Amino acid sequence: MKLILPLFFQLLPFLAHAQISVQNPLCENRPDPIGLDVLIPRLSWQLQSSHRNVRQTAYEIKVGTETLLKNKNLIWSTGQVASEQSVYVPYNGPALQSGKKYYWQVRVWDNRGNTSPWSAPAFWHMGLLQPGDWKAEWIIPGFPETPGRPSPLMRKQFTLKKKIRAATLYATAHGLYEAHINGQRVGNDYFTPGWTSYNKRLQYQTYDVSALLKEGQNALGVLLGNGWYRGYLASKGKNNFYGTDIALLLQLNITYSDGSTEIIGSDTSWKSSTGAIRSAELLHGECHDARAEKQGWTTAGYNDAQWAGVVVKPFSKTVLIATYNEPVRKHETFRPARIFQTPKGEQVLDFGQNLVGWVQMKVKGKPGDQIVLSFAEVLDKAGNFYTDNLRAARNRDTFILKGNGEEILEPHFTCHGFRYLRTEGFPGEATADNFTAVALYSDMAPNGRFECSNPLINQLQHNIQWGQKGNFFDVPTDCPQRDERLGWTGDAQVFSRTAIFNRHAHNFFVKWLKDLSADQLPDGSVPWVIPYITFGDPVERGATGWADAATVIPWNLYLLYGDERVLAEQYASMKAWVDFMQNRSQNDLWNTGPHFGDWLFYSVNNDNWGVSAITDKYLVAQCYWAHSTQLLIHAAGILGKNEDVATYSALLQRIKTAFLKEYVTPGGRLASNTQTAYVLALQFDMLPDSLRPQAAARLVDNIKVYKNRLTTGFLGTPELCHVLTRFGYTDVAYTLLLQERSPSWLYPVKQGATTIWERWEGIRPDGSFADPTTNSFNHYANGAIGDWMYRVIAGIETDEKKAGYKEIIIRPRPGGGLTHASASLQTYYGQIRSDWKMEAGAFTLEVHIPANTSATIYIPAENADAILENGTTLASAPDVQVTGVENGRVILKTGSGRYRFQIR
Repeated sequence: MKLILPLFFQLLPFLAHAQISVQNPLCENRPDPIGLDVLIPRLSWQLQSSHRNVRQTAYEIKVGTETLLKNKNLIWSTGQVASEQSVYVPYNGPALQSGKKYYWQVRVWDNRGNTSPWSAPAFWHMGLLQPGDWKAEWIIPGFPETPGRPSPLMRKQFTLKKKIRAATLYATAHGLYEAHINGQRVGNDYFTPGWTSYNKRLQYQTYDVSALLKEGQNALGVLLGNGWYRGYLASKGKNNFYGTDIALLLQLNITYSDGSTEIIGSDTSWKSSTGAIRSAELLHGECHDARAEKQGWTTAGYNDAQWAGVVVKPFSKTVLIATYNEPVRKHETFRPARIFQTPKGEQVLDFGQNLVGWVQMKVKGKPGDQIVLSFAEVLDKAGNFYTDNLRAARNRDTFILKGNGEEILEPHFTCHGFRYLRTEGFPGEATADNFTAVALYSDMAPNGRFECSNPLINQLQHNIQWGQKGNFFDVPTDCPQRDERLGWTGDAQVFSRTAIFNRHAHNFFVKWLKDLSADQLPDGSVPWVIPYITFGDPVERGATGWADAATVIPWNLYLLYGDERVLAEQYASMKAWVDFMQNRSQNDLWNTGPHFGDWLFYSVNNDNWGVSAITDKYLVAQCYWAHSTQLLIHAAGILGKNEDVATYSALLQRIKTAFLKEYVTPGGRLASNTQTAYVLALQFDMLPDSLRPQAAARLVDNIKVYKNRLTTGFLGTPELCHVLTRFGYTDVAYTLLLQERSPSWLYPVKQGATTIWERWEGIRPDGSFADPTTNSFNHYANGAIGDWMYRVIAGIETDEKKAGYKEIIIRPRPGGGLTHASASLQTYYGQIRSDWKMEAGAFTLEVHIPANTSATIYIPAENADAILENGTTLASAPDVQVTGVENGRVILKTGSGRYRFQIR
């Protein structure tokens, strides 16, 4: 017994761990973030347990400046706090200091009496919190710029005389930068510092470079590119939009093993020159002359005696902000699926996937050999390389070889939207081993998965996800290939909820919304694109459905992540946009100003029969005004702004009353008899309850008139199937989803698309193209149907009263001949999963509900007696409670855990 008892007590921590543990600690939604400038960071974690119905009852957090071993260096501890909160728990300790690293751990207690072990130590690292923390200076090249604007090189050699404990690099640029230390690239981020409203918000990046430095001689080298700051932007060819300079700000903070510190920054001691990149434009491509490479220029000992100096410029440091969102990084790679000659005799490679990034080339040739790589999304009807839809974007890279054996070449400061590659001047025979396509996009973690028994729907889901990957490139661009690639607000607005299902887009959108606020005009109007780039039109703002990104996206972030802070931070912007609409209205009707309306709706040339689905733009504007006002009311209620709730509730009622008088006939017909008109009126509750059933019936009749095809554009499409489901026509929604004739979601799939098209009929059945001026083949907006697939087919929802999936709804609605559907979603509480199948007429639903949450589950059965849970009746399942029956569905309440329901 004396031997057994000590062993038992040694095993106790492991037994407790088996009962409950804490996993996935996050600070501001990221694991171990570095360079944070949030003064009150929020901490989140997940509970792991093999038991059902596990809830947290209390937590304890401790924070210190070291690894917290035996609680040394502790600066803050919560003690045991009785609370279920495991998401967004605010730090409430002493003020955080610039450049400091803070470690934290958490343990929890659950409703079964278990105590978890302390979580593994996590950390966050603070950035430079005040302008005065920047000791470095802005520097620009000291040589005159030549045509083509070659990318500058900047370098500094320095000596470290002591052993290094830690080193942190802070860097940003006017333009783009790529940093190196002692011949090694710093980090794996691309297109830094990203794109923001530069004159108001310029991001810097933070890197732990301790492992790259050494005692003795060291060297810093930085390569610069034009990027968004001064490069060619938008269809009007905007150069130098933010400035004409190209500049670097870099600071290296070093802590030695004896505790002393040193700062090495950009200043007049740096040198500048040019190298292999002779020109680089995001839209046009890059010219790389390998003969001009300066070998070893980022290493110590390199002779830079012939390099020019640099010039210090007094640019503002008050606009500097830490990077909050995920950087652009390399992801999937593709080898050519086939290499062929077109009817025109051109050599073309097909990578099999429309993607965004560049091509890495492996080649041997003679000095001076020039290879031109051109990029396109599609082939024309005859099978030739098609670039008309690129408009003014040249979309090609030029490489000039140095000719000393095998060379591996890729761009630095450009990217392309493409599936097909045309090669010109390639020496010898090109093989699949010579070319690798590299996908680049913002490094947001995958969030959701959806698949079903219909392979066309699965391909549609694939296309939706790849449309998002390619266009979530630091900002949510509309398309990645032509002379545009801008942060169009309307596209982001309609797709935001689908985007959050597919990938962890929280920080991505929060960063972009802050630029929206920064670029919002004093009158409250929101520009068409964020960051704001003018097209030269005097009126480029306030378009309904586009500017409503100011209200819709913050609300979706709150709803799907439970983040109240984003509502607080964006509330002034939300309110300003609603006030702008009110100030432009007359008699409570917003019937002025330019609008895109239901962009790219179904339209017929030579429309003698009047079948083009034209929806009055001001009808759309009135609906969106009401929608944004309602979202503002919701936000005001959550934030405790009761006066605003009352004020805007009264306004909302006037907006809807004016809508009825202006756009609804006494018989209940809308002024525009289109699918979009009925969809928006129903989705945004513009009609009284008595008129809604007949409006929904008219919508269905309209769909039948068009032979079970949709006619909606950018604003009507995202809500179409949701409205049909809401009013009892889920079968019609499935019919639309499964339609294979244009216009439909599956028509492009049948045409071989691997992304979402801008136009329903971008390639017509006869192989000809729609208008090339607006014919992108990677344009994610119409992929918003993905939201319906997750929420209706798979049935994963969140309760709006307890947002962020604290209270989960599982309500699948089988149909469309599908025999199974499966979806999962990663939340801050853990993974939700909903899998259903139909076999031999029997329905089975398997769900997984993460710990510290609960769920309401809807089972398609007439009564509870027809349902088995894991092979037993519900009466013998203590973790399942029957709460009612509604519309042929039994409603169950469960806690966390895995459940398997069958209808017998």
